[in-house]
Amino acid sequence: MLLPIVVGVDGSESSLGAIDWAADEAALHGLPLRLVHACLWERYEGPAFTEAAGVASERLLARAIIDRATERARQGHPEVQIDADIVPEDAEAALLREARRATAVVTGCRGRGPITGALLGSVSRSLATRAPCTVVVVRGRQKNRQAANGPIVVGVDDPTSSTAAIRFAFHEAQARRSVLDAVRAWRRPAHRAQAHPLLVGNPAHEHEDQAGALLDRALRDAEREHPDVPVRRVITEGPAHHVLLTHSATADLLVLGAPRRHGPLGLPLGSVAHAALHHADCPVAVVPQR
Repeated sequence: MLLPIVVGVDGSESSLGAIDWAADEAALHGLPLRLVHACLWERYEGPAFTEAAGVASERLLARAIIDRATERARQGHPEVQIDADIVPEDAEAALLREARRATAVVTGCRGRGPITGALLGSVSRSLATRAPCTVVVVRGRQKNRQAANGPIVVGVDDPTSSTAAIRFAFHEAQARRSVLDAVRAWRRPAHRAQAHPLLVGNPAHEHEDQAGALLDRALRDAEREHPDVPVRRVITEGPAHHVLLTHSATADLLVLGAPRRHGPLGLPLGSVAHAALHHADCPVAVVPQR
């Protein structure tokens, strides 16, 4: 059974961009697409109030949002199997539930109006932190969102926390026939012990060499599984979030790993993922690593 790509839609321009990206992704991988609009009016009002003017208008708005989303996805990819639903839940609960049986959950980076926009931001953060599947936040410039032949960029932390993200990035690069940039940032220690005068060598080179060896180790298995994917190793000194945000300017997708633990709560997002979700110039995929 093929698990769908799920998209949270709310009628905003941002969510329409998420629909476009998700429909392209579903067509690329031969997956079904599921459009979900979360609406609380039915749950809170109940059947006794369903004929009230306010409720009726909310119902019409919800139907218009999901119908427009469905039409947009079908126009771009009529071959994709599409399922659409209005669910009587808040967006966070609905999408976390959907994530349990999804290949990925896709959201925009803003909602309708300042209040909804703030809520959508919190929903995206919650999904990236807690969802058991990959979460993609579609953000950045239009050319980056349209996959205009830029590279797939994956941030490599260490082999134990980056394995799932690396595999996802290779899978995307192969499907898109893209170059994969594997990026490892390194830093000099803030306080370094005074070197002995008889010892030689450049400490900076040592840290760079260690970063390169770690990158080789992290990529080894995925490169064997995807020999046709061209890989560029990028080893750069500097804060990881600055390095990755710089590379996002020319990327079609930025892929990051996120730790998970068993149970309903995920580990907090690190500063790198937090910065990427707020400031990257391209869509960001957060891949859970257990």
